[in-house]
Amino acid sequence: MACWLPLAAHAVDVDPVPSVMWAFYHKQMLGDAPFVFDERVKLLAPPFAEDARQVPLEIDARAFKGEVVRILAWAELNPLPKIVDFEPLNGVLPWLSIRIRVEQATPLRAAVLTRDGLWHVGSTLIDAAGGGCTAPSVVRTQPGWEDRIGEVLGGRYPRGEFSRVRLQVAHPMDNGMVSGIPEFFINQAELRDQNDHLLARLELFPAVSENPNLAFDIEGTGQTRLVLRDNSGNQFDAAIP
Repeated sequence: MACWLPLAAHAVDVDPVPSVMWAFYHKQMLGDAPFVFDERVKLLAPPFAEDARQVPLEIDARAFKGEVVRILAWAELNPLPKIVDFEPLNGVLPWLSIRIRVEQATPLRAAVLTRDGLWHVGSTLIDAAGGGCTAPSVVRTQPGWEDRIGEVLGGRYPRGEFSRVRLQVAHPMDNGMVSGIPEFFINQAELRDQNDHLLARLELFPAVSENPNLAFDIEGTGQTRLVLRDNSGNQFDAAIP
């Protein structure tokens, strides 16, 4: 059950997307830690997944700017529910855009840990025809895909007081659910500045779509770098002007 601490008007005790799985994930993901359902954590996804292999998801916790320690996201009814574990550090806003796979209609959750030790949970529902997690890879059907693994396309786009960095990384992100193809996915990412200072850290999971799309909001100016590693030990490094 939710923590009975004094709460802001934005927090509620009732699950906004009632789910029989919430108690399980509260323990599994948050370790039964104190939490509130909080509308200030905005989780944006289309109401219906037209392509269940490539579902855009936006996590916006900018209402807690300066207080965010960690952001976890998951799809409750996916066979592999974990999506991302995101730590925005110096100069990176608590906002993330990513594309995911969904296997069926499911609640989506983003839990934001603030410095006071409380988890703020944002929720939404997405409908889907299904099969996004068990569909064969499109990347593997393309000639020469092995030679392009780790290539990063993207750029930095000014938006007033911050810049939005958008990236696409060439990688099949195999989740191990297609017969004969083992897990092979990017599992770690670090965003660094021109002086090699760490700006943000991410752990990615097989629910992330192939050829991952990522976007971050960064304060300040100067070149940034994205350092990626996959579960086979490959490392990729890309500079973003």
